[in-house]
Amino acid sequence: MLKKIILLASVIMSLLSCSAPKAVEYKTYHNFSINQLGFNTSSISLDLEYYNPNNFGMQLKNTDLDIFIDGNLLGHSVTDSLIQIPRRGNFTVPVKFNIDMRNAFRNALNTLTGKEVLVKLAGKVKVGKGNVFMNFPINYESKQTFSMF
Repeated sequence: MLKKIILLASVIMSLLSCSAPKAVEYKTYHNFSINQLGFNTSSISLDLEYYNPNNFGMQLKNTDLDIFIDGNLLGHSVTDSLIQIPRRGNFTVPVKFNIDMRNAFRNALNTLTGKEVLVKLAGKVKVGKGNVFMNFPINYESKQTFSMF
């Protein structure tokens, strides 16, 4: 037990002595697919690509996010798999979520015609190094253009 406390204290002190970590940067998305199309709900999957600008690698343990487009809840995504985040490198996060089609129809015209929409992610992620993980709140907003034509 004492060894675990000493290990945890040394990890915390090393994290505090370093400069503040920089936020990962969103790059793009790949492999967008509609897994199930329905009138009430549909299932979507895609891979989000990010860049880690930090001089250290990390691990992403899980995510719990609500996805909004122009203020309307589009869906909820939960990812529960360990993803390695390399130092100063790109990494991919697979995302699956169900869409409430009533809310999706509200944004369909702007999305399909290529107009800019406000995409917001709100929730939490668990990130760490070794066996020490911490929850971090996510509140990300960005203007995106999606076009099917």
